[in-house]
Amino acid sequence: MPHLTIQVTPNVMIAHEESFIKALNKALWDSGHFGKPTDIKARIVPIETFLVGVEDDEQANGFVYAHLKIMSGRDLLIRNQLAELLVTTIEETIKSEQSVRVELQICVEVEEISMVYHKKMLS
Repeated sequence: MPHLTIQVTPNVMIAHEESFIKALNKALWDSGHFGKPTDIKARIVPIETFLVGVEDDEQANGFVYAHLKIMSGRDLLIRNQLAELLVTTIEETIKSEQSVRVELQICVEVEEISMVYHKKMLS
């Protein structure tokens, strides 16, 4: 734990997806809130069909949605700090790659995972 899922609309440019999620994982690790670097798992889930608003036929709006699931026990202040950390890291990592034609929204949700969670390591 944690699990980080990133959803990205096709009009958002991410030149090197592996470097992007590595930057996010490193930021989470550097926060000091997680036990081992290998506890942090990230993935990018592309979005094929999307709409922002009700009439964005030209797809002038796009978004990056980050969903961070963490074990319970961290207070609201820490969860907010992690959300802000991800917003900042996403912005800093991909801002220069974006087209001026697309207005980009960065959204982050931090959620505590269910207490019913099982994990097994296979060697």
